[in-house]
Amino acid sequence: MNIIGREEEIRELNGYLRSGKPEFLVVYGRRRVGKTFLIREFFGGEFFFSHTGLASAGTEIQLAEFNKSLHRYRGEQHRQASDWFEAFDSLRQHIEQSAVGRKVLFIDELPWMDKQKSLLLPALEHFWNGWAAGRDDVFLIVCGSATSWVISKLLMDRGGFYGRITGRLLIKPFTLGECEAFYKNSGIVYSRYQMVESYMIFGGIPYYLSLMKKELGFTQNVDRLCFREGGALRDEYELLYRSLFRNPEGHLAVIEALANKRAGLSRDAILKASRLSDGGGFTRILRDLEQSGFIRRYSGYGKKKRDALYQLTDPFTLFHLRFIKDSETVTAPFWAAYTDDGSHRAWSGYAFEQVALAHIEQIKRKLQIGGVLTRQYLWRSTNSTPGVQIDLIIDRNDGVINLCEMKYCRDEYEIDTAYSRLLQRRAEVFRRETGSKSALHTTFVTTYGLLRNEYAAHVQSEVTMEDLFLS
Repeated sequence: MNIIGREEEIRELNGYLRSGKPEFLVVYGRRRVGKTFLIREFFGGEFFFSHTGLASAGTEIQLAEFNKSLHRYRGEQHRQASDWFEAFDSLRQHIEQSAVGRKVLFIDELPWMDKQKSLLLPALEHFWNGWAAGRDDVFLIVCGSATSWVISKLLMDRGGFYGRITGRLLIKPFTLGECEAFYKNSGIVYSRYQMVESYMIFGGIPYYLSLMKKELGFTQNVDRLCFREGGALRDEYELLYRSLFRNPEGHLAVIEALANKRAGLSRDAILKASRLSDGGGFTRILRDLEQSGFIRRYSGYGKKKRDALYQLTDPFTLFHLRFIKDSETVTAPFWAAYTDDGSHRAWSGYAFEQVALAHIEQIKRKLQIGGVLTRQYLWRSTNSTPGVQIDLIIDRNDGVINLCEMKYCRDEYEIDTAYSRLLQRRAEVFRRETGSKSALHTTFVTTYGLLRNEYAAHVQSEVTMEDLFLS
């Protein structure tokens, strides 16, 4: 298998494959994250039956293509199905006629096959509940990039699929460690600093990484993909959201409302900024974006669930809106020249925070609290002037709270007298306003660590970018 990382996912797939009982596995995750690649590589392309839905085709064409897939695996012609009930009945006949042992069925991009009034889901439900769930030799895998569809129609269904799906496998973006392994396997040589900046731009999305050319430097690849005419990712933003959501205008309005709000917005503030109407449709949009990994919902320390804030977390979306959206295509090196610009510095600080938040487990390992139950919060003062905000608080069950400072810089970060006083004031204000009895530890998450001086000695713990590459 030519699979980078994904060790936990491989263990789970092996467990389902060898369980000796009927399995209905739902594989999901955002577009370009490598779901199909993982399944095809794991099984070496050897399926008893496989089919991929079409992105822009009606039910008649979907059925015709499903019929072609059946013919390819059965090796014989059969009557064209007139609806999905007949199509799945033909699949049942194919299974019954075979003496093969474990039969792996893979249906990719199932959401694309679900057209209005097509009755795809009732037919699939009938196929599984009425027949396949009683066969120990059937292992059905369905997959889709439209994460919100998969969750609402399958995983959260309270009808025929409730309690019938035996497993779910969420495919997440690569970690920094997995990105490094991917680059090495591809013959691409970057420093870890460049890999972190790559993560700040592209996230851990394998498809984006696969577009890098090994003979080019990092900034050259960014220019080629994002800023030059015909660049592979110049139009990715629109294509990405339109491929995931049937009517993405509301989703894009929410995304763009959040793009310039580093600390996030409340539900009411998003409504006002996006000019959308309140109601079930707006709630669905927020849920869609959260479940698809583009935004996160979080509570402030000491706040109630109804006071939750929403924050844009998808690196490529943030990068596109900040730099690509209104840019002209370039022929000269653009990104390398832009790295000393003030806008770049503002973006890089926020983007590095998102990298850190995507690697909480690695931060916990460095702090030697991997086995400690923790909760992560953002906190901002409601009473102090000037205001105080802490972008990451790790509240631990062992009586310690880590107040995290995240700094992206090209060298060791120097704490000077003024900043040392600011850190002390933040801790004092936090203690006073929250009434916390826990020990407060200042933790710096930086690229190269802290410059050793008298103020660095007052910091309880450090996490560098090297620690974020821990597996």
